[in-house]
Amino acid sequence: MDDSILQRVSEQFGTPTYVYFTSQIERRIEELRSAFGHRVALSYAVKSNPNVGLLEWLSRRVDYLDVSSIGELRLAREAGWEPSLISFTGPGKREFELREAIQCGVGELVVESVREAVLADNIAEAEGRKQNIIVRLSPDRVPKGFGDHMAGRPVAFGIDVEDIDQELPRILALRHLRLIGFHIFSGTQCLKADAIGDNYDIFAEIFTNTCQQYDIAPRKLIFGAGMGVPYHSGDEPLDLGAVAERAHASLDGLARQARFAATEFVWELGRYLVAEAGFFLTRVVSIKSSRGARIGVCDGGMNNHLAASGHFGMVVHRPYVMHRVGGGTEIETVDLVGPLCTSIDRLGRGLKLAKLQEGDLIAVHNSGAYGITASPIHFISHPPPKEILVVEDRLIDVSRCWMGQRQDCSHEKG
Repeated sequence: MDDSILQRVSEQFGTPTYVYFTSQIERRIEELRSAFGHRVALSYAVKSNPNVGLLEWLSRRVDYLDVSSIGELRLAREAGWEPSLISFTGPGKREFELREAIQCGVGELVVESVREAVLADNIAEAEGRKQNIIVRLSPDRVPKGFGDHMAGRPVAFGIDVEDIDQELPRILALRHLRLIGFHIFSGTQCLKADAIGDNYDIFAEIFTNTCQQYDIAPRKLIFGAGMGVPYHSGDEPLDLGAVAERAHASLDGLARQARFAATEFVWELGRYLVAEAGFFLTRVVSIKSSRGARIGVCDGGMNNHLAASGHFGMVVHRPYVMHRVGGGTEIETVDLVGPLCTSIDRLGRGLKLAKLQEGDLIAVHNSGAYGITASPIHFISHPPPKEILVVEDRLIDVSRCWMGQRQDCSHEKG
């Protein structure tokens, strides 16, 4: 990454700031298209980064969006997405959310329970519509190797495969819903190609058995991709070619069955598309020594980037890869902390970085997903960070407007 762009962003917009490089997202999309060819469509999971400017840019490059709240659906529509290209996932959809989604013509409701299906059916009847739905299924197992998984244990997501025979007939009997397919997302942040391939085999088995038993020829099957990125020093990047080779066998096996001849296979992914394209910029406000440790205090920390501080699902804190912008030949061991009045606001301990001085700029890698919107930005009421989209040589301010802390939003500089 050219540090001159990061330096330019910090000079024009200040810090703390998120920077998203569209060229890296475009490269990742091209890699996915090349690896999977015509076999799959791409659906972006908005929860990973719901920035409106990013969603608008993605509208010309991926096939679908998946949202997890009515707020995300509104952001997608603000970005210009047609509701018919959006699926709405989530186990806790409220009545007003379902009503608004159905009224606006959302492509599919991803139904996670019979309760939700009945509620959607009542709303669709009142609206004089027949709503397309996709039923989410929860597998009874997931291979080892996933950073977080939602299978084989009590979860709020979807219908347990053990309960399909009790639950699915009740959904199929609802007259104002049209079941067009199934969805499985059972694990995420996996860097092992064999584990991902085994997981897709499990998906294919469940899809096949369910559709055969109920004589369903689905329009769409959604695979939660589960592909991870190398957040930490020593992590090996995922071998996409090996993943594709395993996936081809599962997909081609499904496609050879008559009932799946016209089925669209959809890869739902978020982190893998955008995480590595993002950097979090924070500036060293002060440096101090304490009991033998050298500590750099930064203007952005846990309040801006909860995941990098180790509080977003990590059991053992391993720091994200980061570097001092501009580099340097002398390396030191340093702890980096944020500006909050809590001891857990720590970006990294025992980091090996170019020797720091007050005013230096730190770039935290892999920050394009689960950044600002997954963080407690209102804690201690520091101003929220900016968000900058880098499109070729242009810097576009796509910062969100936060309640009580207004920013100039969606204007271009540079």
